[in-house]
Amino acid sequence: MSNDSDPILFAVDGDIATITINAPDRGNAMSAAMRDGIGDLLYDCSGRLDVRAVVLTAAGERHFCTGAQLGGARPELAPRPEGAPDRAQGDAARIIRLGWQRLIGAVLDCEKPVVGAINGTAAGGGAQLAIACDFVLMAEHARLIEVFVRRGIMPDAGGAYLLPRIVGLHKAKELLLLGDDVSAENAAALGIAMKVVPVAELSNETAALAERLAAAPTRALAMTKRLLNRSFESSRETAFEEEALAQEAVSATGDAKEGMLAFAERRDPEFRGW
Repeated sequence: MSNDSDPILFAVDGDIATITINAPDRGNAMSAAMRDGIGDLLYDCSGRLDVRAVVLTAAGERHFCTGAQLGGARPELAPRPEGAPDRAQGDAARIIRLGWQRLIGAVLDCEKPVVGAINGTAAGGGAQLAIACDFVLMAEHARLIEVFVRRGIMPDAGGAYLLPRIVGLHKAKELLLLGDDVSAENAAALGIAMKVVPVAELSNETAALAERLAAAPTRALAMTKRLLNRSFESSRETAFEEEALAQEAVSATGDAKEGMLAFAERRDPEFRGW
């Protein structure tokens, strides 16, 4: 459990872990420590048997996350020999890889389904964080903004990787090269958001979906998520081989045995997560 004043709130209720970005006074923009802390929590949730689904949301009703906190503490660089520049070739790319890219990877690689409850504007890295979630529920007033082009920079946090896989190449170019606001309604039409609901209903809708996922066969979900995320990079031969190996692994779980037994006994299965 976390204190209400912490910049990241974390709680486990039943089988569901909830991670809350808690900096509404600055648009839920994240410091490097917050960003890395959320990544660590997601990696930890993968190995926790008491967690079977993860909810990622934010405090307040105006912003989900507006990206990186401007003017925040800069990452400490490795020691420099005398005469070396303050910032050498490769430093910036390394910061990106170990920063926002690591966070997005933590969402994609989490072995538990991640539900994004998007309570307000998701801009910049916050937009990529939202769309990286396995399920995206948006409040009616929420927006996604690929704001990078407005600032004279290119997208990071995996935007050029994620968006074409969700909305197609030409629509991804439209979103990233023009940088226009995307309403919740349009996000749903594009296939980014699963559902758009009034903000007063977002918490209940999110809880209902998370509970459904938490009651499902956890390892089967993890393997299915992994195969889906790799499908765009895999040849048919590789995809089929990985599917066969994953099926063998999942078939040996207790949940698979329970599923087959419940089917034979004509009752609802009671999955335990392993």
